[in-house]
Amino acid sequence: MSQNYKIAVIGGDGTGPEVVNEGLKVLKAASKEFSFTYETKDFDFSGKRYLKTSKLVDDSDVEELKKYSAIYLGAVGDPDVKPGIIEKGVLLKLRFSLDQYINLRPVKLYDEKFCPLKDKKPADVDFIVVRENSEGLYKGMGEFKDKGTRDEVAIQISYNTRRGVERCIRYAFEYARRRNKKKKVTLCGKTNVLTYAWDLWQRTFNEVAKEYPDIATDYAHVDATTMWFVKNPEWFDVIVTDNLFGDIITDLGAMIQGGMGIAAGGNINPEGVSMFEPIGGSAPKYTGKNVINPLAAICAAGMMLDTLGETKAAEAVEKAVIKVSTKKLKSLAAGKMGYSTTEVGDLVAKNI
Repeated sequence: MSQNYKIAVIGGDGTGPEVVNEGLKVLKAASKEFSFTYETKDFDFSGKRYLKTSKLVDDSDVEELKKYSAIYLGAVGDPDVKPGIIEKGVLLKLRFSLDQYINLRPVKLYDEKFCPLKDKKPADVDFIVVRENSEGLYKGMGEFKDKGTRDEVAIQISYNTRRGVERCIRYAFEYARRRNKKKKVTLCGKTNVLTYAWDLWQRTFNEVAKEYPDIATDYAHVDATTMWFVKNPEWFDVIVTDNLFGDIITDLGAMIQGGMGIAAGGNINPEGVSMFEPIGGSAPKYTGKNVINPLAAICAAGMMLDTLGETKAAEAVEKAVIKVSTKKLKSLAAGKMGYSTTEVGDLVAKNI
């Protein structure tokens, strides 16, 4: 008997609704091919709604979203809204309230022509970043002292718990085992300077590693990690890191895999509701022009299918994306693909 899923759709801001529409087009094609059914409901958590009503995501919205199989998000960020308001009121609110404690970012090159690194091929750029998604500096803890004076002090706290760190690290080891490639987990941190938080991370990493004798381990400072991403990305398999460092290195990861147009991510609660999105922004300058690359959003839909257990459908989506991007597109950049946003969506759906 086929499975029926409830998908909450948040188009969001800028080009978000455009790329989500193409992802839903591909999802429809996959459902026909692999015999699962789904229903969607749109949720308007956008900057335009905020400007009209001052509302973003409240606790009742969170309770409703808990009833869904997954959340499919386009983008957040409106140039008419002060930076940080929508990001905190939608993205961080959902991540924290739904305990989506893993941010999962595949970094995978589909064609060497899209890679800015010299002589690097698809086999060289194929790793996963497991980012802790609910703690660290993004917890929003801190204070001002003597604000507005010459003696002002701004304090931002990185909040890390043993429970939060351990479950993230353990997820990374399990993922490396399931991924079954190099079977290596790299801890990316800054133990030489951030001695409290990263002492906890390193101790926990070492203890959890003992339970996975089949998985190799190593450590790299975050600054060295960015260097090796460029020089020797083939060294990596699974990388585990905290919220801030994960946010930074995954943008660099996106560039070496071909750009934001192909970069997808998942905000994962393994025991609850997860949310999937392209990691690029809302790109307001491209809104309504039908030129934005929808492949990242389509790949996010593929990640959603994989997490829901529709692995064959997820594999088919990735194969279709690879075929279209390598055989059809001139570039992954907006306006330079050789096809419009909707045409790219049509091509992927046709190849499912």
